Amino acid sequence: MQLGVQSLQFSDDFKLYGLLTTLGFQLLTPNAQLKTNCYICHMVIKTATFVCSNTQISALPAPLMPEYAFIGRSNVGKSSLINMLVNQHGLAKTSQRPGKTQLINHFLINEKWYIVDLPGYGYAKVSKTSREKWEKFIRAYITKRESLQCIFVLIDSRLDPQQIDIEFCYWLGEKQIPFSLIFTKADKQGMTTTQKNVAAFRKKLGDFFEEIPATFITSAEKGNGKDDVLQFISEVNKDFVVPTDYKKF
Repeated sequence: MQLGVQSLQFSDDFKLYGLLTTLGFQLLTPNAQLKTNCYICHMVIKTATFVCSNTQISALPAPLMPEYAFIGRSNVGKSSLINMLVNQHGLAKTSQRPGKTQLINHFLINEKWYIVDLPGYGYAKVSKTSREKWEKFIRAYITKRESLQCIFVLIDSRLDPQQIDIEFCYWLGEKQIPFSLIFTKADKQGMTTTQKNVAAFRKKLGDFFEEIPATFITSAEKGNGKDDVLQFISEVNKDFVVPTDYKKF
């Protein structure tokens, strides 16, 4: 299907382009050069380095560079997605056992910004006391971290909207935490299923939010959506202001 650019509202910037093209639409612009200038990702990942793992908020790196946290239900494909984004197969440790990540992991990208790998929610073979403890420090990180620019909430594109994902997005909205949606594993089913599930999830959010967050559709295996996510990060990085006065908590 082809859509003329004049029929779309591009005030929501390039994220809409990434969503539509991933779903199979072909965008026609009056000026082909316009599309090239606006939507080609210029970010190149040159370095990606593990920095630290923490269970203590006070031990996190100084909030002097922008951070982008990745979180989702256990086994949503978070580690594979992070590895795909930074071109390193083993940077974030993948596991077949859901709930394995139980630490806040910082990765320094291009010596300029951080990817933060957060524990998944919804499943963990740990004691109730342990689970409540790390859920508490995750909440503290999300609500208090000064350099956190965006939470990427990962959603399994194979599934109908899951209540736990919806509720987490509602909670972020209540706390006024900026977030975006990344639908994973888009290569595991047909485009029709992906499109249906994405639309259903966005409709659910529409019951709570006046404006639906930026949405990306990805495949860690095929590399789909990589440029769109990195370009989004690149644009947000431009507005980052180093805190002039911060205190550890």
